[in-house]
Amino acid sequence: MSDIAILGAGVAGLCVANELLSRGVRFRVFDRHPLPGPHACSWWAGGMLAPFCERESAEEEVIRFGAEAIDWWDRHTGVVHRQGSLVLSTTRDRNELVRFAKRTRDYQLLDNLQVAELEPDLAGHIRQALHFSGEAHLDPREALMKLAQNLADAGIEIEPTQPDPSMQVIDCRGLAAADALTGLRGVKGEMLVLRCPELNISRPVRFIHPRMPLYIVPRGNGVYMLGATMLESAEGQRLTVRSVMELLSAAYALHPAFAEAEIIETGVDVRPAFVDNLPRIRHYQNRIYVNGLYRHGYLLSPALARLTVDLLLHQKNAGGFL
Repeated sequence: MSDIAILGAGVAGLCVANELLSRGVRFRVFDRHPLPGPHACSWWAGGMLAPFCERESAEEEVIRFGAEAIDWWDRHTGVVHRQGSLVLSTTRDRNELVRFAKRTRDYQLLDNLQVAELEPDLAGHIRQALHFSGEAHLDPREALMKLAQNLADAGIEIEPTQPDPSMQVIDCRGLAAADALTGLRGVKGEMLVLRCPELNISRPVRFIHPRMPLYIVPRGNGVYMLGATMLESAEGQRLTVRSVMELLSAAYALHPAFAEAEIIETGVDVRPAFVDNLPRIRHYQNRIYVNGLYRHGYLLSPALARLTVDLLLHQKNAGGFL
């Protein structure tokens, strides 16, 4: 019987579990749901592993620790697509692209011919872009299910009960831990999934748009995830008309073919975040809290998992997140 319990089987909890598994440590996982699904905000993520793009607005810790994510996900799931990402704008908003470029690095500036080589379907609409070739993406749902399958293959079930009070708990409950973590707040995100077989886009695209910065992540077979809003709200049950209209308007501005796309899914949930939008690893009594991933769940969970397990096993300082 293990004396280590992971509470919560979203992206943070499953990453910690797989990190423990890779180090040969026995543990148990507790969640009301037996498998990943739409009950978790990580189900609705974009799945971009883009630490270099994040330099435009995120803190240095996001870039530094996010650099671990691509190799970690590849090693534990094998579902990573290493095709880089594109940041682009219309000619009218070129100044915003220049501003983005000045705040980042590790990119190549592409002209329209080079854009055509990477993404032929965008060539007629985009004259310049930034290519971050070292970035990657994954399908979050596929990745979560693979992490859960790794546990099942090792004989570890996700248990619907609560851990025994005597166990060392690693608490990865997200916003549900607000009762114990001061300052944890909700940031609402809304997304759409479209089927647009007329378009073939093979890598994530960040479209700099004056009203709604948009990212589009390919899911294969003409399916694209559009996201995402960031609203200061803990209400996670409904999409607003304004958000849907602005997301679709930005997609249409990127390429008119999206006007004929089929909306096959909508999603909304609330991300847990602290005031500075950086995550925390907090050790209180017999519980380690891993929380506050904001919109960087897939980018930062691998590093947080490593730091958490180092803290648990070796009492190492948890980097800048402790």
